[in-house]
Amino acid sequence: MRDLAERHGIRPSKSLGQNFLVDPNLARAIVADAGVGPGDRVLEIGAGLGSLTVALADAGCEVLALELDRRLINALEEVCAPFGHRVRVMIADAMRADWDTLLPGEGWAMVSNLPYNVSVPLLLDLLQTVPTIDRYLVMVQREVGERLVAVPGEEAYGSVSVRVAYRADARVMRRVPADVFWPRPKVDSALVRVVPHTPPVDVDPVALFAVVERGFAERRKTMGNALRRLGLDAASALRVMSTSGLDPQVRAERLGLAEFAAITRTLLAEGWRP
Repeated sequence: MRDLAERHGIRPSKSLGQNFLVDPNLARAIVADAGVGPGDRVLEIGAGLGSLTVALADAGCEVLALELDRRLINALEEVCAPFGHRVRVMIADAMRADWDTLLPGEGWAMVSNLPYNVSVPLLLDLLQTVPTIDRYLVMVQREVGERLVAVPGEEAYGSVSVRVAYRADARVMRRVPADVFWPRPKVDSALVRVVPHTPPVDVDPVALFAVVERGFAERRKTMGNALRRLGLDAASALRVMSTSGLDPQVRAERLGLAEFAAITRTLLAEGWRP
């Protein structure tokens, strides 16, 4: 991998969050964890120098490999050339991609070592807007992975955890040491499986996440106080919490999706709008 980069004059870009996977054994293990194989259509975002791309293609997958950094394309195409039409390499910004065009049909998987600087907003956007992807296996910073899968009461639990729980089941498959990347990051990573599902609560998502974001904006504040920052007076905030069956003194980090949904329904019934 380093020889390939040197031949093409490539140095990893810190501004693009580039940490290239250089352990082929781990790349093969990731493919096995993803459960993909011959004929499966796989989206890879941030293909980099192709370590994971090659492992996916070796397993018989049909891979759409997206890469934002034009400097990497010649090297990426070189390592993917032996797989012919099974690998399509494209220059694209995943945060602005036309997914309806890029991912036709149904039943896509996404298997990616995501760039650190866009992993959370990108994953949340895909879960919300791209129903053609029905399973994800993503490499992210360990801290990010813990946030994606956290449940109420855990230190990493926050608004991102609730947003993921609304749209998917997520769990950490394995933790990954920093020494399998080039350059070596300062933190370990985590491999997270995400499987989309129908939202388990029936409530307007815009209103729901306005309540969630307000609740986590100041972690030391109670939900009763958080509601006052949504425009309610003290008496109204207490009434909303009581009607929702919750203690006004409870903090957001103790509430699950169902509790946030109950608060949101009560607010909407009383005429509040985000």
